Amino acid sequence: MASPPNTPTDGLSTSDSGQALGLQRVEPRHGPVREGKVECNACPVLCHISEGRVGACDRYANQGGLLVRLDPVVFLHQQPQHAEPLNLQPRANEETVAQALPATAGAEHGVFVTGIGASTTYPDYKPAPFIVACKSKGVDMVTVVTEGIFSYCSLKVKIDTDRYLGDERAAVMYQGEEVGHVTTAEYGSQMLSVGGVHHLTGGSKKQGRMALELMHVLGNQQAAEVQIENGAKVVLQAGQAPIVDGVTEQRMRVGCGSAAVGMFARQCLGLCDEVVVVDDHITGVLTEHQAGRCLHMKPSGIRIKGRKSTPGRYFQVAAAGTGWGGTDISDPLSILGEWNPEEAWPGLRLLMTSTTGEHAAWFVLDEHLVPQAAPLPPAVQQVVERIGDNCEPSLVSVLFLGGAGGSLRSGVTDNPIQLTRAVKKALVNVTCGGAPAYVWPGGGITLMVDVLRMPANSFGTVPTPAIVAPIEFSMKLSDYQALGGHMGFVRSLDDSLRKGAWHNDGAPTQLRWETPPTGVNPWPLDNPPMLG
Repeated sequence: MASPPNTPTDGLSTSDSGQALGLQRVEPRHGPVREGKVECNACPVLCHISEGRVGACDRYANQGGLLVRLDPVVFLHQQPQHAEPLNLQPRANEETVAQALPATAGAEHGVFVTGIGASTTYPDYKPAPFIVACKSKGVDMVTVVTEGIFSYCSLKVKIDTDRYLGDERAAVMYQGEEVGHVTTAEYGSQMLSVGGVHHLTGGSKKQGRMALELMHVLGNQQAAEVQIENGAKVVLQAGQAPIVDGVTEQRMRVGCGSAAVGMFARQCLGLCDEVVVVDDHITGVLTEHQAGRCLHMKPSGIRIKGRKSTPGRYFQVAAAGTGWGGTDISDPLSILGEWNPEEAWPGLRLLMTSTTGEHAAWFVLDEHLVPQAAPLPPAVQQVVERIGDNCEPSLVSVLFLGGAGGSLRSGVTDNPIQLTRAVKKALVNVTCGGAPAYVWPGGGITLMVDVLRMPANSFGTVPTPAIVAPIEFSMKLSDYQALGGHMGFVRSLDDSLRKGAWHNDGAPTQLRWETPPTGVNPWPLDNPPMLG
């Protein structure tokens, strides 16, 4: 059978807007489409999908000869003060757009169309699926909505733990494949970089698939286990405590050893003659520290095995590990040398603790200036508990980092550099699933977003391999026109709610409602630089 003149996701066969662009119908790249199949051009794979089957990404299917998007479009609903509540109860959470709202609901209520489930702009010549006009605080606004196919992307994973996970630059392994590396530690958190274009496309097919799978799982707030080269096995899940070698972490450090000495010095005064806070990075010693000197504490004669930095601060007291303060020690006395007999005295009271208070021990010097273990006095125990109380829960944080180029920018304007310039001038608010995105300085639109601020299951995949992520560009309507936007495709919010994407080929569009967490994300259309 001869191939149809265009692929179903183009919408060109039924869209006057597509014909207005002067776009030509083209033959599919993989040859004729056999009878009973439809071709999907939502990504470069160009699947030919049989009736009742789904494509390789599990996101598009052939239903009665129509290519349909299986996942619903996600709309954010903000309930403004003094507005009639939206009636979303009659049917299940997922329903057709035409059944969702009364005729003027979009205009009267806070509704924001996200890129989740919106479909893509691939290939580059298509305008974004949703270019939505509405008012915000009396200002005419437009939001350009799409799902981006990201090969140039990664996850930055922050793991709150003092435990040794692996050396900096050590490989992160998933299902036996190298998918990332350990990067710098940042004040009580170990950092991983996962994915990236070289892992996705520069290695074997299996390496690309495994990197993609791990990014997809972690981005969608699910759990995955990784193995650090010559290091720990870690279970990661955004918003949950990391599990390191089978042990669930409880606390993030209150600070380095020096910081802990400074913060709790006054509470130790009169209870302890010396305090050592053991830390893999900076071990603190109270009587030498500026805090102890300001409190007029007498020198204790203690000697620390390590490299002295400034008074009361020592580096490299032990190797990294899963013991006290992220070191490899289980006996805190192992970092002490002989006491200075000219300053130390029998009966000297010594508290040794870790940066989280999870490890603590109490010693008293005998007549030979040898520390002897003793029970923690109740008042000292309270100080140790105070250190623990000041530690935040140990969590895993996952940030998606991607470069928005190509199709994304062409889907917004026929002159893509204008969008880049407008973003850098803060004329455009960039969000991902309605969550605020940080745009890095320098060239291009390189954005970063916390996946926990996005709706659940915001990310998809295509087997090229690449991540599919939502992205929205919101701006004043006048600014959109000035940057050469696709004005012929601008539609009202009401129209978008009822009909779905402009290239909808007749299949019903599904939607899912999400209410943004109160106090977490600003409303995407209330960005001060745009409305000021």
